[in-house]
Amino acid sequence: MSIIVGTIIGSGIFISPKGVLNYTGSVGLCLLVWVGSGLISLMGCLCYAELGTMLPQTGGEYVYLKTAFGDIPAFLFAWFNIMISKTSSFAIVTLTFATYAVSFFSMCGGPQLPVKLISAITIILVGIINSWSATLAARIQIIFTFAKVLALVVIIIGGFVKIAQGHTSVLSSGFEGTLNSPFVIALAFYQALWAYGGWQNLNMVAEEIKNPPRDIPRALVSSVIIVITLYVLTNISYLTVMTVDELLDSPAVAATWGEKVLGAAKMIIPLSVMVSTFGSTNGSAYVGGRLIFAAARDGFLPEVLSFLHVRKYTPIPSMILSITVALLMIIPGSISSLINFFSFTAWCFYGMTFASLLVMRYTKKDTPRPYKVPIVIPILMVFVSIYLVAAPIIYEPKIEFLYAFVFVMSGLLFYFPLVYYNLHFKCIDTITMYSQLLLEVSPPKSKEDKL
Repeated sequence: MSIIVGTIIGSGIFISPKGVLNYTGSVGLCLLVWVGSGLISLMGCLCYAELGTMLPQTGGEYVYLKTAFGDIPAFLFAWFNIMISKTSSFAIVTLTFATYAVSFFSMCGGPQLPVKLISAITIILVGIINSWSATLAARIQIIFTFAKVLALVVIIIGGFVKIAQGHTSVLSSGFEGTLNSPFVIALAFYQALWAYGGWQNLNMVAEEIKNPPRDIPRALVSSVIIVITLYVLTNISYLTVMTVDELLDSPAVAATWGEKVLGAAKMIIPLSVMVSTFGSTNGSAYVGGRLIFAAARDGFLPEVLSFLHVRKYTPIPSMILSITVALLMIIPGSISSLINFFSFTAWCFYGMTFASLLVMRYTKKDTPRPYKVPIVIPILMVFVSIYLVAAPIIYEPKIEFLYAFVFVMSGLLFYFPLVYYNLHFKCIDTITMYSQLLLEVSPPKSKEDKL
C-alpha cells in the first residue's frame, strides 16, 4: 500500500490542482472530475489485480504486453518508460523537492544551480538506498507515506473548520460557469489522472510480494479508495479557503492555503511537499529499476542489467541505469512541457494493457486466476483509453504529438539489430565482467528467480 499511495501522492495535489478547475470552469464539475478520475483509476486497478495475480512477475505492463501481443509492443513499452516516462517523472519530482528545499532553507546562489544540485544529490541518495537494501527502501516508503497522508489530513481538517465557520460561498456556486466541450473536459481528466498516476506501480514488483493472490487486489483497491477520499476532501478544503480566482492564480495552491489558514505555521506546507516528493521519488526508484531488470532478463537489454547483488539480491546495475538517465533529465531547464505530450502515449500503452487482459481471456483460458474482474470493466477501460488518447489530439492538434509517436517508434531502430538479429558487441562483455567484479553482482540462476 505504501508503494501505491506513496507514488500516487507526489507534488501534484499540493501544487497544481488548479488545472482541473481551469478546464472544467465550475466547482461542481471540478469535484466530479476528481471523483471520476479516481473511479477510472479504481477500474484500472481491478484490471491490474487480475493481471498481477495471473502473472505475478516483475515488469508489470511489460509482461502483459509481451504475453498477449509479443515482443515488439513489450520492447516499445520498456523503451518508452526507461527513456522518458518513469525516469522523467523521477527527475521532475526530485526537481520539485529541490525547489521547495531551496525555499525552505532560504539558500542563496543562482536560481537553477542549487535546485539542480539538490535534485542530483537526492536522485543519487535514493539510488543508493534502493541498491543497498530493498527492506530499507520499503521501510522508508512506509514512513514517508504516513507523513504525507498526515499532511493532507491537516489540510482536510482545516477545511472542515472553515466550513463549520460558514465559509461555503465558493462550494455553493455549484456548476456555475461549467464548460461543455467534451474535448476540454478530457484535458481536465488528464490533469486529474496525472495526479492519480502510480496506481499501477505495485504490479512492477509482483515477484517480491509474499502472497500475490491475496495482497495485490487488496492493496490496489484499498490504496486507490484512500487516495480518492484524500484528494476529494483536500480539494473541498482548498475551495473552502480560496475563491476560484485565487486558486487559479496561485502558483502553489497548498502554500496559498497555508498562508490563509496556518499563519505563522505556514512552513508546514513546504516541508510537507518535501516529504511527499522524497517519498514519491523513493517509490519511483524502487519500481523503475525492476522494469529494466525484467527487460534485461528477457534479452531486450544487455544481460548485465538483469544481474543481482550476490548477497543483498538488489538489482544494482538496472538501478544505476535508471539513476543515470534521471540525472541526464535534470540538465535541461524544464522537461515538464515535453512530458505533457507523452501523456497520450502512456494511455496508448494503458489501453493496450487492458486489451491484453481481454486477449488472454481467450489465449490463456486455463491459467489460474485468483481474482477475475467482470469483463465489462476492461472493455470500458479500453474505450476510456481511446477517448483520452484521441480527445486532446482532436481538440488541439500539435506537431509535438507526432514527435512523441515518432520517438516511441524509434525504439524499433534498436530492437531489430540488437534483439531480433541479436547483434553483439564485445565491449558489452567487458562491461559485464567489470560489473561482476566491482559491483559484486551475478546473473539470476534461472528466469524464475525472484528478486
